Amino acid sequence: MKSLKKQELPEKICVVCQRPFSWRKKWKRDWDKVLYCSKKCASNKILKL
Repeated sequence: MKSLKKQELPEKICVVCQRPFSWRKKWKRDWDKVLYCSKKCASNKILKL
């Protein structure tokens, strides 16, 4: 990705907390597989799904 403004970054909705979260550089390779906005939501996935 080229350097984009924060408003131009792709967003997704977290499947646990239903909040939007933006693309991060560390997710560059796995953006299609990212479902959770944080480690906390990933650990709570069983409780909410």
